[in-house]
Amino acid sequence: MSHNVPNRNWSYPTAIKFGVGRIAELAEHCQTAGIKRPLLVTDKALASLPITKGALDVLDAAGLGRAVFSEVDPNPNERNMADGIAAYNAGAHDGVVCFGGGSALDLGKMIALMAGQSPKLSVWDLEDVDDWYTRADADKIAPIIAVPTTAGTGSEVGRAGVLTNSATHKKKIIFHPKLMPAITICDPALTVGMPKFITAGTGMDALAHCLEAYCSPFYHPMSQGIALEGMRLVFENLPRVYADPNDLDARAHMMSAAAMGAVAFQKGLGAIHSLSHPVGAVYGTHHGTTNAVVMPMVLDFNRKEIAARIKAAADYLGIKGGFKGFRQKIMDLRAELGIPANLTAMGVKPADLDMLTEMALEDPSCGGNPVKMTKRNTRKLFDACM
Repeated sequence: MSHNVPNRNWSYPTAIKFGVGRIAELAEHCQTAGIKRPLLVTDKALASLPITKGALDVLDAAGLGRAVFSEVDPNPNERNMADGIAAYNAGAHDGVVCFGGGSALDLGKMIALMAGQSPKLSVWDLEDVDDWYTRADADKIAPIIAVPTTAGTGSEVGRAGVLTNSATHKKKIIFHPKLMPAITICDPALTVGMPKFITAGTGMDALAHCLEAYCSPFYHPMSQGIALEGMRLVFENLPRVYADPNDLDARAHMMSAAAMGAVAFQKGLGAIHSLSHPVGAVYGTHHGTTNAVVMPMVLDFNRKEIAARIKAAADYLGIKGGFKGFRQKIMDLRAELGIPANLTAMGVKPADLDMLTEMALEDPSCGGNPVKMTKRNTRKLFDACM
């Protein structure tokens, strides 16, 4: 029989322990994953905060120690990874607790991936290309527990991590099926202390994941539905949590939306991410905020291919005006959250646009964009974002 439904490879997340106060279960879940000497990987800002101390207290009370590695840059690189591996091996650790935002989660995954591998294997040999992941010894990958403290990247339910090459300033997606955390603890109370600009940027990152997945031309109806509902949660709850950081209901919905965005984007990403990745790598900008800056311009770029689909989303979301109304909703949300108007406001220099264009076209995200990205139209898109 003939048909038009393509073959696709689908994967959905791990065990998620969701709810306020569930960080108290951290030691229990480490033990379930077979971790007796965890290394908690977090970032410099989080390392001294009460939520981190509380997590370490839970581990310590169960006899699992309180080892921490926190030398994590906002856009983590292979040097951070090497330092983390040294700490992991020096402490004879047997698992990683990734605790924090996307940077800490991604770097923690890289440490778990590479600490036991042969010195001859480079992390760049495991980029998400074809079946490169098979080059790693899967039995040497340490178990991972993920504890997000932001609501944006969704790395807690993903099988990859983003690592910046410090020499080339290029971000690479490193993939292995065993990078999926064994257990994820989603405790909305951990996100309460986020600064407002981080709440805004990470929330817009979740929206970008849902939006790009929804617009991707690839066939994945499960992710399509998740992306649509994820957008609804962001539109309804991000303004609430930005206005009132202690709104735990809105915090919980945003944490759900973040995980949903990461599940959905296995359907594909696009120009939002292929532009923001090189900008973040070169200029050190916050990833989610950069996504928010280029989002309206990318909508315009893709309009001829996505207008009908966006109208359907707008109808579901209760947004009047079809594509124009949806775009205006994005603009209004950006203004409410204090997102910079353009890349110029983020410090991007016109002289770097040719270089950034080349980097964007090398980014794997561009392959999922509804409009084929070329050197010419991508350069024009960067101009529009300035």
